[in-house]
Amino acid sequence: MGKGNDEDKAGSGERMLDMPAILEKRGISRRDFMKFCTAMSAALALPVTFAPRIARALEEVKRPTLVWLEFQDCAGNTEALLRASNPTVAELVLDVLSVDYHETIMAAAGHQAEEALAKVIKEQRGKYIAVVEGSIPLRDDGVYCCIGGRSAVDIAREVCGNAFATIAAGSCAAFGGIPAAAPNPTGAVGVKDAVPGATVINLPGCPLNPDNLTATVVHFLTFGRLPSADSLGRPLFAYGKRIHDACERRPHFDAGQYVEQWGDSAHRKGHCLYKMGCKGPETFHNCPTQRYNEKTSWPVGAGHGCVGCSEPMFWDTMTPFYKRLPTVPGFGIESTADKIGAGLAVATAAAFAAHGVVSAFRHDDKSRGGKEE
Repeated sequence: MGKGNDEDKAGSGERMLDMPAILEKRGISRRDFMKFCTAMSAALALPVTFAPRIARALEEVKRPTLVWLEFQDCAGNTEALLRASNPTVAELVLDVLSVDYHETIMAAAGHQAEEALAKVIKEQRGKYIAVVEGSIPLRDDGVYCCIGGRSAVDIAREVCGNAFATIAAGSCAAFGGIPAAAPNPTGAVGVKDAVPGATVINLPGCPLNPDNLTATVVHFLTFGRLPSADSLGRPLFAYGKRIHDACERRPHFDAGQYVEQWGDSAHRKGHCLYKMGCKGPETFHNCPTQRYNEKTSWPVGAGHGCVGCSEPMFWDTMTPFYKRLPTVPGFGIESTADKIGAGLAVATAAAFAAHGVVSAFRHDDKSRGGKEE
């Protein structure tokens, strides 16, 4: 997938980028390139002063090789990538990365495709980046997902075990996702559970936001290491804050203004969707700020509550999606302020106090005469 005018340094994955020539050929101005670098610094939660450093890194970097594996998945993350606009998938494939294996977009098929993957593992051990989409079944020796006569777990342990780093793209690859939901008949797990020794960064979401994938790669190219992560292996720049804290409907939550029924006047006015089952208060993701579809919208902005898809085992812990979950830490609008203080975890109570939510609960309680619905 390399380009003829790239200088071949040491085989696949070692070609130097001639970024000025690439930009000129594609009709992209230096100004547009710097706008992209500024957007990446924002996505990485870095000051805008880092944009020139990102630009230098992208201009000077040797194209790293990337292999993309698909296991128990719906290809939703690949579809999200194909619709990425910042940059487009063509720019990712041709300019920033040397994508040597991806079942959906590569020209090769069958034995030829598997030979390409084997070549990367053999010649670039410890240097390439692996991306995994989909969960990995472990039950019955992994027979529930096989590619080229090999089980997914066997392939993952070889590919991810020999990669510099692995990016788990989407909730299925990160935590097992929907295939791992009870009763989990195939024994599906995420990459880290299948390959404990691998270096894995999790980018959950159903699907992931391709901008977060791009930003993770840009961070690696700029700083030579993966971004800082939380206890679940998710990069802090994308999963360091709760959806609830940046949601445009948050002021309505604080004011006690909630949608009571789909399509009611409150729904049309953009009021809070908590009572309709929104899981934003207990979900960590940058959906409200990064958004989807060229940053035009996101589920809550479009009128649907968050389902918590970037959290582990969300299909089991966040359902039913259209009802409140008072037993989940971070919830409790059904309770009085006194019950919240006595019944919830200290961390959750502290978080509510910091956001002034307890006072909103008291106001709501008094307006009902001290009775809850």
